[in-house]
Amino acid sequence: MPEIIPQAVKLDAYSPTEIASRVETIGVGKANLNFMAKFTLSVLAGVFISFGAVLFTLVVHDSKLSFGLTQLVGGLSFCLGLILVVVAGAELFTGNNLLVMAYVSRKIRLYQVLENWVIVYLGNFAGAFSMALWIYLTRHWAANNYMVGAKALLIANAKVGLPFLVAFSRGVLCNALVCLAVWLCMSGRSTTDKILSILFPITAFVALGFEHSVANMYFIPMGLLLKSNPDVLTAAGAMAGKAVDLSSLTVRGLLYKNLLPVTLGNIIGGGVLVGLTYWFVYLRGKK
Repeated sequence: MPEIIPQAVKLDAYSPTEIASRVETIGVGKANLNFMAKFTLSVLAGVFISFGAVLFTLVVHDSKLSFGLTQLVGGLSFCLGLILVVVAGAELFTGNNLLVMAYVSRKIRLYQVLENWVIVYLGNFAGAFSMALWIYLTRHWAANNYMVGAKALLIANAKVGLPFLVAFSRGVLCNALVCLAVWLCMSGRSTTDKILSILFPITAFVALGFEHSVANMYFIPMGLLLKSNPDVLTAAGAMAGKAVDLSSLTVRGLLYKNLLPVTLGNIIGGGVLVGLTYWFVYLRGKK
């Protein structure tokens, strides 16, 4: 019998140059994914990110730690969302902003990038909104004398109260960190590598209060569902120490005051600051 020579198992991380090529190749695959697979995986991503948002809300709602430590623990909790997206497999709009690398390398066309973004964005919205409905039906928000719901309401209200430039800027920095997390994941060869790569960048963006469009597709609809509940309103007033003005917490506030600037910022942060920058360094001029 012929001798079987075992292949060496590589444990070292992929180099930045190899990561760039992998991101480009994966971008081509994402762009050519059929509609049903793309949309279904997008819905899953919306659900997964929402799980992280639900956990974040629960963890921080009654924390007695300092503000910074509370944000840190909340950020670690939110990592659940991207871990599920990357390890289980799903299509996330913010991560897919890296498709610009395949586009500028002329591996895919502009219409494929835009088509992917539109389908994935709508799928993410459907998944996140469905999770808001499910969580509402579970009455999870009534826990701890409605304080969990109060925190969810205050989070949503704060997000629609951001000035346009603030929301945009926070969106830019958020997706720079999210896409860096995805970039670092591409360096790993194991599930453990990928999870560890996610923890610090995602914890950072959440702890720093940056804005993620898909997470907000859960946070703000959750607030819209709770804003008319008298028990949640009472708890929110007690938590805030004053009556809460919810005049901006509307569908218009969701779409125009938050998602519009945050989405534009996410595209710049992920597509330009990460995608185009690394393409320029590692793939420019490559045949």
